[in-house]
Amino acid sequence: MIEPTSELVRYSVTAGVATIALDSPAKRNALSQALLSQLMAGIDEAQADSEVRVIVLTHTGPVFCSGMDLSEARGVGASEMGINAFPKLLQTLWDSPKPVVARVAGPARAGGVGLIAACDLAVCIRSATFAFSEVRLGIVPAVISATVLPRLSPRAAHELFLTGSVFDGVRAADIGLVNAAVEEDELDAATASYVADLVKGGPIALGAAKALLRRPPATTMADDFTELLEISARLFASDEGQEGIRAYGEKRSPRWVPARPD
Repeated sequence: MIEPTSELVRYSVTAGVATIALDSPAKRNALSQALLSQLMAGIDEAQADSEVRVIVLTHTGPVFCSGMDLSEARGVGASEMGINAFPKLLQTLWDSPKPVVARVAGPARAGGVGLIAACDLAVCIRSATFAFSEVRLGIVPAVISATVLPRLSPRAAHELFLTGSVFDGVRAADIGLVNAAVEEDELDAATASYVADLVKGGPIALGAAKALLRRPPATTMADDFTELLEISARLFASDEGQEGIRAYGEKRSPRWVPARPD
């Protein structure tokens, strides 16, 4: 379990929502080996906690994440600087059966943008800035392309990967990197609105819906429907599905919806 005195990551759970905050503002929340390790521990803890329904990834300080900690990269190989841990972290976020929401109140660069793209939903402030700055350092956004490219429109991806240009939250929403860009004083409410909707979904159904969104189509439509009908029938017949149907008929919340704190 992450200790409450952790220097780099804060972890808390309230009403079924695990909030994981990058907490290294002095280093612009750069992805050092230590921060990556603690962030992974926080995600693992949230996944293992049956009471957690939704994960919110956020930050302290004015910067969401400046990318990999380049102070650890001078004169060392990828394995030594901890880059090998980053793909595992991105895939864990991407494959998480529990929905992950990114709350972005400041700039993100390089690997920080990859983190945002790995989350299921993302909301940022309009003034937040983003950039794939790798090419300007003589490197490429190779690892984060796995999560970023499925989000971005192709023309935007070509422009931003090749130029390294800075873009704001409004454009981030326009090209698909985030779901919404809001005013600074609206960020918490916008995040809470997404979370409130997510916790209404059945835990198994949410995981199945995520798998459906990432499922490659079958060779033929007939094969596709065969598999999709099996998925649908399995969820309808499940304990969770039956509870949801009963709750709808009885005009009450299903038992999986977390109680709100007093």
